[in-house]
Amino acid sequence: MKDKPKGNETSKVRVGIDVGGTFTHAVVLDAETLEMIEKVKVHTTHTAKEGVAKGIIDALQLLLDKANIEPSRVSFIAHSTTQATNALLEGDVATVGIVGMGSGINAFMANLSTQVGKIELAPGKFLKTFHRFIDTSQPLKDESVNAVLDDLVKQGVGAIAASEAFAVDNASNEKRVVELARSKGILATCGSEVSQLYGLKVRTRTAVINASMLPRMLESANMTESSVREAGIKAPLMIMRSDGGVMDISAMRERPILTMLSGPAAGVAAAMMYLHISDGIFLEVGGTSTDISAIVNGKARIKSGEIGGHRIYTNTLDVRTVGVAGGSMPRIKNGQPGDVIDVGPRSAHIAGLKYVAFSDRPLHLKSRLIQPFEGDPKDYLELSDPQIESGSADNPKPPRYTLTPTCASNYLGLVADDDCAKGNSEAVSAAFESLAKELSGDPKKIANDMLALATAKAEAVVLALMKDNKLDPSMVSLVGGGGGAAAIVPFLAKKMNLPHRLSQHSDVVSAIGVALALIRETVERQVVNPTNDDILRLRDEAQTAVLKMGADPASIEIHVEIDSRANIIRATACGATSVTDTDKLKTDLSDEEKLQLAAESMHAQPASVSLKAGTDHFSVYGGKANISKFFGLMQAEINPIRVIDRSGNIRLQVRDGDCMVTTPSESGRAINQLVEAHSQWGDAGKVIPSIFLLAGPKLVDLSGLMDASQVTTLSAPEVEKLPADAKVVTIASIDR
Repeated sequence: MKDKPKGNETSKVRVGIDVGGTFTHAVVLDAETLEMIEKVKVHTTHTAKEGVAKGIIDALQLLLDKANIEPSRVSFIAHSTTQATNALLEGDVATVGIVGMGSGINAFMANLSTQVGKIELAPGKFLKTFHRFIDTSQPLKDESVNAVLDDLVKQGVGAIAASEAFAVDNASNEKRVVELARSKGILATCGSEVSQLYGLKVRTRTAVINASMLPRMLESANMTESSVREAGIKAPLMIMRSDGGVMDISAMRERPILTMLSGPAAGVAAAMMYLHISDGIFLEVGGTSTDISAIVNGKARIKSGEIGGHRIYTNTLDVRTVGVAGGSMPRIKNGQPGDVIDVGPRSAHIAGLKYVAFSDRPLHLKSRLIQPFEGDPKDYLELSDPQIESGSADNPKPPRYTLTPTCASNYLGLVADDDCAKGNSEAVSAAFESLAKELSGDPKKIANDMLALATAKAEAVVLALMKDNKLDPSMVSLVGGGGGAAAIVPFLAKKMNLPHRLSQHSDVVSAIGVALALIRETVERQVVNPTNDDILRLRDEAQTAVLKMGADPASIEIHVEIDSRANIIRATACGATSVTDTDKLKTDLSDEEKLQLAAESMHAQPASVSLKAGTDHFSVYGGKANISKFFGLMQAEINPIRVIDRSGNIRLQVRDGDCMVTTPSESGRAINQLVEAHSQWGDAGKVIPSIFLLAGPKLVDLSGLMDASQVTTLSAPEVEKLPADAKVVTIASIDR
């Protein structure tokens, strides 16, 4: 007899699958309440002939069976993938034939710029290319293109990249080459498909890398989609992008390069959508490594991608990885009692050792120093129990153990009882005390030393991210996710004197991030002195792209920024496949509770904090504080602002700001007034404050623009459909 379905039997569900280095996790959430219905994990299938697709399929089947979910209830399904990353690291890519093109006086330079040669993907791993050039001074002839394609196929290419000078203005020749290649059964891409930015060499390199991934990625995508459809799921299959959003599988088939850092992006998506981090540092702690990223004003920080030290036209999250995590092994100074000299990068998982914390009983352990693999130091700690002479029937070798940051955190009482990292305290205590006797040291000092050494590596990255993103330490909190979060984050937060919290369901937080991720698209153009019409046109193009992939119009938010130095306009649109109110993860807070939350965030007494403005969806709190200027010789008063939604999520933190409440028709006047009041003049001329708008249920980010006219132009579409008597709050963030 079948188990009773979990959750509401008729409600829709969202499925998220995250492919990690060791495990592939899958979760199913109720689409209305966003409550966890079920979670499963399987081993990631790196070595299977199907690649990681097999693990994704296995996890999905196990999840639906365990939760007894009918496929018709699945309204959203998405997965991250390490396929692209693995392909690049392992050199498992196709040889690419480059069809370069150019005309007139530009032909000579175009010929040189499209010859990218052998591209280093990872140490010792290269992408091989063959190059042919067509002068397009005369109209392109199919017979000429076919001859070039046939020649390249004879050279053994597995995919084609077409790249022409100034194709961002007219891509007809590139597209014709791709059409002819595909008609011959050859996988192909063109430079204008992957980027609309000028810079022929970088655009060609990006197209080549994209093309090299096509065979492996399409095979994996087709297999996964086929299995999803065979399971009876009709919802569009979404894939995690490197920038924290998702795209549909048809978009991935054109630009697999966008999944290059899909895995780490899943955790960052959770930081934004599930944990609602406003300004903070997110640490996703696994067993071997920790991915660290900054969230500013509720958004992940983006950077230009690189391959082999060379820039490519792909945006990725600024995720920085350190080789220390919950399962890192300690190194002991040989012959020097009591000295722990390092932790990691080798982990217990990779070395085939077990955590003492997860043993089912106290052990009588003896230590020795080992070299886990050739090239590793010979001073990693291994523990074994001489009383256990053999292992299990499945593993006849006696089990071997080590102490890890997870063990140390358990020993020091830093792991909550309901955390997935909670271990056997009796076994941990016995192990540390036994080791301390052998080393003539103190057990608590050994545990503290282990965590101090482990967290030092993460601390350096956290400080760098705070500096690079100009994060005010008084507004920063550390947020931990991943199965090893409790092993690193509490100790690190105490060490840095920063507030912290750990995610609920931290072991599957990345899979939750995948399940909640928004459809995303970024459109970039290089325009000198852009007009307001140029800006609106790009905004509409980004919106159309996510609509095409199934985003609900009511959910779409668009952020436009202008890089005046590079003359780039960048529009990023995000939207949900159905309107998903992640505020439902919490119950509504009272006014008193929200005020208390704002005061705590400002490090102020509640009496000094007041409600500045309120809408149906947000409450805006303000306070006062003094800061030192000119090396402490002067004091200045600032006005911190916090925007809190109904559920108590701090959606915006402003160190020093001002705000105005108006109707939609008067919001333009408020923008102009705040811009004029708080603009500053410097070497680069007039610098306007960052402007944010609370319009209906949306917090609209209008930062990154050059003048008030651009801000009002982009604010107009956000307020035009609001009721005439609705409240619109305009907030200016002042940089003093």
